[in-house]
Amino acid sequence: MQSVVLGIDPGLDRTGWAIVKRNERAALSLVACGLIHTQTGQELPKRLHYIYQELQKILSEYAPDQVAMEQNFFLKRAVTMANTVMTRGVIILACEQAGKTISFYPPKRVKMILCGTGTADKKQVQRMVQLTLNLDKKPEPDDVADAVAIGICHHKTAPLNQKINVQAAFLEKIKAAKAAQLKKFGK
Repeated sequence: MQSVVLGIDPGLDRTGWAIVKRNERAALSLVACGLIHTQTGQELPKRLHYIYQELQKILSEYAPDQVAMEQNFFLKRAVTMANTVMTRGVIILACEQAGKTISFYPPKRVKMILCGTGTADKKQVQRMVQLTLNLDKKPEPDDVADAVAIGICHHKTAPLNQKINVQAAFLEKIKAAKAAQLKKFGK
């Protein structure tokens, strides 16, 4: 089944994005990728608005079926964390307005799916993206390569996740029907 995913590596300074397509034969390809770059000296609201506008253009132009975004964990600076959280907020808003569901992936899971280890470095991720999509060169910068990796990760894990969710919903319906039957017969 054909599917188009927008992968996003969010950041206030640099937000990487990538459109990764799976064709009917399950082969993955890179349709487009890029970087939404904001100017450091600009006021925060203007930077967030620019990211929002650029993401709206990408969503409109490529009409992805799904969106996958890196789930960030911060151990460093509070300012960086706050800015990235706000950036993620405008990305989520743009996707919601476009009617797109978003799946979130921790960096270690993306690295595990793509490289076989959750501790892969940036160069390993870039190389595996290049090999997986049979690209002539590694995608750069790191933010773009990470966005492509997130898109690939989603394509590789989403079908299984969907089956698990369908099965869980079915089991919930059976449980509810059983409870209704027991209630009906006073047990």
